[in-house]
Amino acid sequence: MTVDDEDEQASFASPPCFMHEIDPVYMGLAPANDPRAAADVLRWRKAERARLIADRISINVVDRRLHSKKIMDCLTEAIGNMTGLTISIYWPFRGEPDLRNWVETVTASNGHLALPVVIKRAAPLIFRHWKPGDLLEPGIWNIPVPVNGDAIIPDVVIAPVVGFDSGNYRLGYGGGFFDRTLASFDRKPRVFGVGFSQQEIPTIYPQSHDIAMDAIITEQGLYKPA
Repeated sequence: MTVDDEDEQASFASPPCFMHEIDPVYMGLAPANDPRAAADVLRWRKAERARLIADRISINVVDRRLHSKKIMDCLTEAIGNMTGLTISIYWPFRGEPDLRNWVETVTASNGHLALPVVIKRAAPLIFRHWKPGDLLEPGIWNIPVPVNGDAIIPDVVIAPVVGFDSGNYRLGYGGGFFDRTLASFDRKPRVFGVGFSQQEIPTIYPQSHDIAMDAIITEQGLYKPA
């Protein structure tokens, strides 16, 4: 959905490390007082992020459409009764699952829609109500965002993933927007990560700021934390 590579702002204390070279401590949270470990995780994430995005973009159009349809059907089942709920979706970007056809399902089920808006770097996202026909304008990275509307807290947030692991931790684009946003809410919405099954990796090496999704949904179904 969004791209903002904060990893590039880090100063790295060691050369890149690959999954088979990483110390077992990385299988959990890297120690907060170990800047070298944290820097290595950032370096690894940057390389893994590039690999996963390229892999996702390479999915052919027909398969991406079929996978997206299965994801939309699974979302409908997982959320259940949508009456009165505000559900934040996203505008597809760089080969992400395209949920735009699912808009009709939400509105026909008496649900409401919202889209995320990047206000500035290193700040939480805001969400604005949106419905088909409402005016959109290019936001950061030319992703369409609602022109008008007050900030709201959705009942359900759907977040695209670059990668994910069995703990339902989400590897995003590196800007930290979703984690920062979820941490800022007074009440936590239900949060679903969506992606393709080939984006699953053994671990994202979660750090103290990472927030697990309630579930991940791919074309193969719903994943809950192990």
